[in-house]
Amino acid sequence: MPRGALVLSLLFWVPAGAQGPSARDWRAFDEYVARAVREWEAPGLAIAVVHGRDAVFQRGYGVRALGSSGAVDEHTLFANASTTKAFTAMALAMLVDEGRLSFDDPVVRWLPGFRLFDPWVTRELRLRDLLSHRVGFGDPGWLWYGRDDDFETILARLAHVEPATSFRSAYAYNNVTFATAGVIAGVAADQSWDQVVRERILDPLAMTETITRGEFVTPGSNIALPHGLVNDTLRALGVLSAADPIPSAGAMYSSVADMSRWLAFLLDSARVNGRRLVAPGTFAQMFQPQTVIRSGQFYPTSLRTHPHVTAYGLGWFLQDYRGEWIAFHTGSIDGYVAIVGLMPERNVGVVVFANRDHVEVRHALMWRVFDMYLDGAPRDWSTELHAMYDSLAAVEAALDSTRLAERKHGTVASLDLGSYVGDYTDEAFGTGTVTLDGDHLVWTVSAFLTADLEHWHLDTFRTRWRNRWVGDGFLTFRLAQDGTVQGVEIRGIELRRVPR
Repeated sequence: MPRGALVLSLLFWVPAGAQGPSARDWRAFDEYVARAVREWEAPGLAIAVVHGRDAVFQRGYGVRALGSSGAVDEHTLFANASTTKAFTAMALAMLVDEGRLSFDDPVVRWLPGFRLFDPWVTRELRLRDLLSHRVGFGDPGWLWYGRDDDFETILARLAHVEPATSFRSAYAYNNVTFATAGVIAGVAADQSWDQVVRERILDPLAMTETITRGEFVTPGSNIALPHGLVNDTLRALGVLSAADPIPSAGAMYSSVADMSRWLAFLLDSARVNGRRLVAPGTFAQMFQPQTVIRSGQFYPTSLRTHPHVTAYGLGWFLQDYRGEWIAFHTGSIDGYVAIVGLMPERNVGVVVFANRDHVEVRHALMWRVFDMYLDGAPRDWSTELHAMYDSLAAVEAALDSTRLAERKHGTVASLDLGSYVGDYTDEAFGTGTVTLDGDHLVWTVSAFLTADLEHWHLDTFRTRWRNRWVGDGFLTFRLAQDGTVQGVEIRGIELRRVPR
């Protein structure tokens, strides 16, 4: 078999003389996955396992959309979501080897207009910091999610986001700053980020089914539609490009057939068909801890895997498990989940895609696969993690009950509804508008982010987003001493009212 070749057409295949699960083990695993998909109520799921250069297991389960007969197979597209980050880090590693840039280049070398809140941090910020989530504040999702602004506008507003910690002192996951690294890749290569990834990774690996952002999805293609709870009912969601505002941090779509090629490439230390695409030292940096992740900040699964080390590399989460070094990354965006995991010393990789919002069966299947290669007794990760995530959901429900108990019943808004109408702005957030629609107020940030305001108590209103899967929140009007409206507070952000 040629180096780099993959077995893509079989449900499972065990290479001659291979150390690992038997064909019988894979049949049992197939049944286990099918059962887990039903138990977690995922409409559809696809999974692939790669051992060395070979795809030893590939299969789709369920349907691409509820109410349809279109079955998921190994070529069905799902959102990569944040597993896109590893592709961006790899593309930058290739540019490092080409001599176009360094991981330790100042960001302002490539983006002279880039600014953060602290001028010193602006000057000292390196590309490596962007790739390892240590800029001093977490993802300002309100800057990009559901917004119509271009990335240049998003970057300009970063200058007004106040840090939560000192620079490089703590891990804080940040999509916007990671996406900035993708912009730098494009600048350094004099191409778009999409072209950099396509020409340096997707084409050499023959990943012909993979696309770089949702807007490039072909209508009628073999794609799994996203699903989430809408008013407590699981439904297909009408969105395929939620991550497009931050493309290099989470906008790719792929199939497990294509991702098997990616896994084989990674397990072969960045070689394809015997040709090395990244130098060993550069490749190794992606899987070396760059930022320590403290207890309580890592995945809840660490309560079951008991790692001694938890960290972030360059586009990868890192931990130990049963004496093995594990690199993995999850992806979550409206109605989709993904996980890509590597156990390098055992030469094993796994990818799981599903089309239901935050269906954590992905973790269960990844750890089950790793256990199969560690010669341990089969552990029912699906049942364990289902119970654990149910308990975490119960805690969240209790917090919601606490807020409900704190509601001041029988109160009314201080002013007539028309007095709240107007535009509200903040240098970081941008502008939101309150309008009057019949007997209630409406809060609009974009066509996607539009909420009917339902009076909660006093001058606080519940935001009932019209795209119901977004989840409800609260908006509070702030009054001046003279009783006029001076601003609003939403998601901890204070917006001032624009004078009429």
